[in-house]
Amino acid sequence: MGNAPTARGRRGGGRAKIKKYKRKVWLCNRVKDTDQIQDEIEKAHEIGKPTDQFEYDDELPGGGQFYSVETATHFINAKALAEHKKSRHYKRRCKEVKEEKYTQQMSEWAAGMTKEVLPPAHT
Repeated sequence: MGNAPTARGRRGGGRAKIKKYKRKVWLCNRVKDTDQIQDEIEKAHEIGKPTDQFEYDDELPGGGQFYSVETATHFINAKALAEHKKSRHYKRRCKEVKEEKYTQQMSEWAAGMTKEVLPPAHT
């Protein structure tokens, strides 16, 4: 049979079981959270500067000129950006960004940590 890897023997890949590698790769490819995107949009409205305009940068895809604000992704050309805006992922992300931001007060209220102000028992 030999020692050569076959299609059956290498399903998971070389680093499929290495936990350190999985964590590192996951963190490198992680997308921005919706609250981070909402913060960026709010700051842009305060300043009055559009969020999707960048200076030309050779290291970004398309020089950084084709950017989707809702998904925080750069594209290589206008056609790729237009195709992305038709996708299910983009439309779903737009809905998430339009929702109200989840705040600390909301989380405390949901956990039951609010203090009730009751009227005095004896007047």
